[in-house]
Amino acid sequence: MANHKSALKRIRNSETKRLRNRYQHKTTRNAIKKLKEADKEEATKLLPSVNSMIDKLAKNNVIHSNKAGHLKSQLAKHVAAL
Repeated sequence: MANHKSALKRIRNSETKRLRNRYQHKTTRNAIKKLKEADKEEATKLLPSVNSMIDKLAKNNVIHSNKAGHLKSQLAKHVAAL
């Protein structure tokens, strides 16, 4: 257990951030699955919002920037092939 006031605060902040990151990451993964299952018209509409979600995760270091680029590339390729 932490002995300092600042350490206790850090534990509280870390837990809050962890839960927020988990929620955002899971939401993005669900959106990606939805996009992959969609038809051409719906997937085209969903792509910008999913790309935005991926960029936000990368900006906040929830996922690596290279992974974000890879995901966006693969999704664009998927939509183009529909």
